[in-house]
Amino acid sequence: MKKEKLVIIPTYNEKENIQDIILSVMDLKGDFELLVIDDGSPDGTADIVKTLQKNYADKIHLIERVGKQGLGTAYIEGFKYALENGYEYIFEMDADFSHNPEDLIKLYETCRQPEIDMVIGSRYITGVNVVNWPMGRVLMSFFASKYVQFITGMPIKDATAGFKCYTRKVLQAINLDKIRFIGYAFQIEMKFTAWMLGFKIVEVPIIFTDRTRGTSKMSTHIFREAVFGVIYMKFKSLFRKYKPNQSGSL
Repeated sequence: MKKEKLVIIPTYNEKENIQDIILSVMDLKGDFELLVIDDGSPDGTADIVKTLQKNYADKIHLIERVGKQGLGTAYIEGFKYALENGYEYIFEMDADFSHNPEDLIKLYETCRQPEIDMVIGSRYITGVNVVNWPMGRVLMSFFASKYVQFITGMPIKDATAGFKCYTRKVLQAINLDKIRFIGYAFQIEMKFTAWMLGFKIVEVPIIFTDRTRGTSKMSTHIFREAVFGVIYMKFKSLFRKYKPNQSGSL
């Protein structure tokens, strides 16, 4: 069977959510496969994944890493796995149900349309679609995206979104080893790089719901990286010619 759709979920201490999120993805129509990249969760997240693998042969995949290495490096490892194994559509999604698994179908149906290369599940394309966040965090996130738009010039309303679908050709064109950031700035850098390479990026509306189980991974360091990283990224782009990666599938 052709390998078509791979959902990548990085995890660190997600035992409260991981079984339910995996089963929700497995129940979707369309033969979605799932890759969990676990950064040595001491709470046993990876063990839960291994138990579920017994019931879903060849549909649930697991990469275990030593220590907490960061969101960006986890996704880069997942992207390389997807390219090496021939997947055509590669998704990013959180483990905590802030992204509704049913919206994966919406992202896929949009991304497979001609001339569309990448799809973002957007909180801000039709107003502010966020549930259970305190007003301070809503405002911080919303104006962070406005800030990124202003600095970079990208016509993307939800620049920090982490719910996305890439076509294979986008990830092939990006030199993944040169992606610099590892926190939430990683999400901005990937969008910016794809946009600078001329890929067609569209946003579709989703409702983002804050986690009800487990602990948020947001920190002041991650936020600082995003704020100052955008300026660095834009400055560096002024002296760089963006060309598709020429080193093959990676």
